[in-house]
Amino acid sequence: MKLAACAAIALCQPAFAGEADVVAAKAVQSSGGSWRIDATIRHDDEGWDHFANQFDVVTPDGTVLGTRTLFHPHVNEQPFTRSLSSLQIPADVSVITVRAKDSVHGYGGAEIQIELPR
Repeated sequence: MKLAACAAIALCQPAFAGEADVVAAKAVQSSGGSWRIDATIRHDDEGWDHFANQFDVVTPDGTVLGTRTLFHPHVNEQPFTRSLSSLQIPADVSVITVRAKDSVHGYGGAEIQIELPR
């Protein structure tokens, strides 16, 4: 009986990894006008069941301009930086937000706003 109770308690524990945080971000415009966004993400990836799996570039009105899918956990690589290239950002957008999500909590961690050099 005690063993079954312990197993049930273990299954009900919350995930420890928390939400995915963007801890740094940079926007670089190419000579052709497109943008590369470098995002550094921190998340205590636990393996395939709970890991940072995406970051987005979003305008102030909530429009998602681009998404980089992260296809695998980065358990031993924290924080990690990935890029989203060839992003088209409208000329009237002067600020973007970089946000990350994880496979359990979705969005909710720290985001970074970037004022675009124009």
